[in-house]
Amino acid sequence: MKLYPIKAGNFKLDGGAMFGVVPKSIWQKTNPADQNNLIDMAARCLLIEDGNRLILIDSGMGDKQSDKFFGYYSPWGNDSLISSLKKHGFEPKDITDVFHTHLHFDHCGGTIKWNSSRSGFEPVFKNAKLWSNKDHWQWATEPNKRERASFLKENLHPMLETGQLHFVPSPSDQKNADTGLGFEAFFADGHTEKQMIPLLNYKGRTIAFMADLLPTVGHLPIPYVMGYDTRPLLTLDEKELFLKIAADHNYLLFLEHDAHNELISVQHTDKGVRLHETYKCQDFF
Repeated sequence: MKLYPIKAGNFKLDGGAMFGVVPKSIWQKTNPADQNNLIDMAARCLLIEDGNRLILIDSGMGDKQSDKFFGYYSPWGNDSLISSLKKHGFEPKDITDVFHTHLHFDHCGGTIKWNSSRSGFEPVFKNAKLWSNKDHWQWATEPNKRERASFLKENLHPMLETGQLHFVPSPSDQKNADTGLGFEAFFADGHTEKQMIPLLNYKGRTIAFMADLLPTVGHLPIPYVMGYDTRPLLTLDEKELFLKIAADHNYLLFLEHDAHNELISVQHTDKGVRLHETYKCQDFF
């Protein structure tokens, strides 16, 4: 197995929304805000080369939205999904599977693009199976008012129309389930229904792709929960459970949204689970 970090772009989000009830005087120490109260965010995806399979975990925002839409998220930097794939020697046609941790636009937008005439949409990865799970798919396609703006029809309906959409099984009475893609996933319901956190066995270590269960290093303290989470009290329990396991077993945590920290380990302290070490992906991959 080989792993490649894929930089699908950078953007900004409101720091207050990202930290919920935590005061700015506290969160700005780890996530400094600009003059508009926006903090740096990344869309850092992960490519898994495993035998004949090339599995992409998440795909960023994509580029099909309007300038007005992107204006809300202040894109910065020159990274893009396709250029990052090419940097590692891959083309979209090479991807065999796209695994979506969940279907908020900043995690799946890069899976679908405009067609050449801009009269409709088509898959970016024409040879890939597109993965979600049935419970989350229903949640995303019949959205509640809280999340409606995050589940975009132009991302979801074309996935179904391609015939490439597949579902991994949801766990019945446990948090972990085998995805059938060579790794397990931890299912979490606090941020959104049935978000999937991939757990990869790599060179004797477990690498966890943290998605929105742990957006940045600044979110390590258990009460530091995003205002975007639909069930924040459940997020507290899920984070506590997962981070204790991560500290016990020396997991490496791959941070999708932290613009400045790629990979971390955590440890038990008197204050709970906290940061142990930070790494660059190139230190391990």
